[in-house]
Amino acid sequence: MDTYKPYEHPAGGWDALKAMEAALLKQDIPAEGMRILSKMNQHDGFDCPGCGWADPKQTSKFEYCENGGKAIAWESTKKRCTPEFFAQHTVTELATWDDYDLEMVGRLTHPMQYDAQSDSYKAVSWDAAFALVASHLQALDDPNQAEFYTSGRASNEAAYLFQLFAREYGTNNFPDCSNMCHEPTSVGLPQSIGVGKGTVLLEDFDKTECIFIFGQNPGTNSPRMMTSLRNAARRGATIMSFNPFRERALERFQAPQDPVEMATFSSTPISSRLFQVKVGGDVAAIKGIIKCLLAMDKQAKANNQPAVLDWTFINGHTSGFAEMAADVEGTDWADIERVSGLSQADLQVAAEAYAKADSAILVYGMGITQHRHGTHNVRQVANLALLRGNVGKEGAGICPVRGHSNVQGDRTVGITEIPAKDFLDRLQAHYGFEPPREPGHNVVSALEAMVRGESRVFIGLGGNFSVAIPDWDQTQEAMRKLNLTVHISTKLNRSHLIHGKDALILPCLGRTERDEQKTGLQAMTVEDSMSMVHATKGSFEPASEHLRSEPAIVAGMAKAALGAKTKVDWEYLIADYSRIRDDIEAVFPALFQAYNQRIQQPGGF
Repeated sequence: MDTYKPYEHPAGGWDALKAMEAALLKQDIPAEGMRILSKMNQHDGFDCPGCGWADPKQTSKFEYCENGGKAIAWESTKKRCTPEFFAQHTVTELATWDDYDLEMVGRLTHPMQYDAQSDSYKAVSWDAAFALVASHLQALDDPNQAEFYTSGRASNEAAYLFQLFAREYGTNNFPDCSNMCHEPTSVGLPQSIGVGKGTVLLEDFDKTECIFIFGQNPGTNSPRMMTSLRNAARRGATIMSFNPFRERALERFQAPQDPVEMATFSSTPISSRLFQVKVGGDVAAIKGIIKCLLAMDKQAKANNQPAVLDWTFINGHTSGFAEMAADVEGTDWADIERVSGLSQADLQVAAEAYAKADSAILVYGMGITQHRHGTHNVRQVANLALLRGNVGKEGAGICPVRGHSNVQGDRTVGITEIPAKDFLDRLQAHYGFEPPREPGHNVVSALEAMVRGESRVFIGLGGNFSVAIPDWDQTQEAMRKLNLTVHISTKLNRSHLIHGKDALILPCLGRTERDEQKTGLQAMTVEDSMSMVHATKGSFEPASEHLRSEPAIVAGMAKAALGAKTKVDWEYLIADYSRIRDDIEAVFPALFQAYNQRIQQPGGF
């Protein structure tokens, strides 16, 4: 039986360094790993593939965390998953391995095609792999029988080409990893504030007086966020955390970059109060805070004191206040306490802290969004922000914390099953083909179509689709019915073993690796949780000479599948990624004006 000792240390600090060192040693790169890490999140380096937290404009020499160090150790490992490995292990055998052991085999080195006779993957040429994709796509009765899945680690350039390929082929089927994490943000925030993104910059954390954190474990999911929280706590900002679990990082944090804390084994307290809300009780807790604020505002008015709510903002920039207030005031405290697990007195403390602050940031993570009432949760966070005008001013705003490092950017450049008409019009005008206009599949409708036998081809730009969806059994049964599964990946994962009748594993470059095309070394771009777009450029030797970049793989499939009828010069775009960015700017002129010029500045735009 496993036993676990109580962990008494602060988050971060020496234990984080030890864990990162162990990861580098396990992958046989103790010295090289540190050299690679020195380039992470630097202006002339590569973006961390671990999470979507923003980079400061002025970076330190150690702009990485334990999770980032582990991610780089796994990507830069000396271990290799070669054709010889696949020859020694059938897919049936590999399916009995656990997911950790599959990944620890190492980096994929060759394109691989499933061979049913031997029940194993065998090496295949890139041309043959692209031809197989083309033959399956061309054989479909309807383009909507193909699913184009995107992971949030794909760059803007790769994601843009992926949607361009699928739409010229004739479908808007874009099941996307964000369907399973921040879809409520993409739906809820536009309903509340008109845009499906956060409204803060990283610098706002240096100026805010108060931070509320809902459903987010920053020390586990976005450790570099701890620098902003620690700095805010040390200068006296109030931090109110709502979490069913007393995560250590929400209690206290030891900064590895602080020599005093490291030398003295001291740490910084983070949360002013940590409220242990019931699982799923966040929306009730927020409703309770709003109920307190409404009562406090009425009391202030009766006593001729300054208003608690920002009535200038409410009257000038919002609608629906009366209906929202009536709903909140009509909710009994007994129900709020029962659902939230918090007392009225607790929520009064939170409301008073919020009312006292001239500026506040409302942070939330997937504890809010990965919920059957996720959209309602997000809108309630927005309501709390609007009541005191904490949108559109310095040191304030709504801050959804994304998971993957470019899940937000993929959406920005067109990965969506419900594209806007003006976007499709610009796409048509720029390239000269008629893109499909009807809505496509998201993750749920894609899975339903696979279960019914309607979808026949699955192409995954990264990710681990078969285990990303909660209903594993139904998903994996549906995947096995497909005619073709294609996975663009850096390492072996479970989805490669849950395959269609034909199957391909296409190995791609990682973030750390040099991407050489006809015009030289290429940079790509990503968008972080603060909507900042910046460049990322690998500078280290690829794990295999047979690897190709994600944009090059997408272009290779598109060129083979679309053939002579394509309106896109795929080879021209791949030769120089700045040309892809020029096209993105042409199709999204308001968002990407002077794209190639602005990514040259530290921090991006």
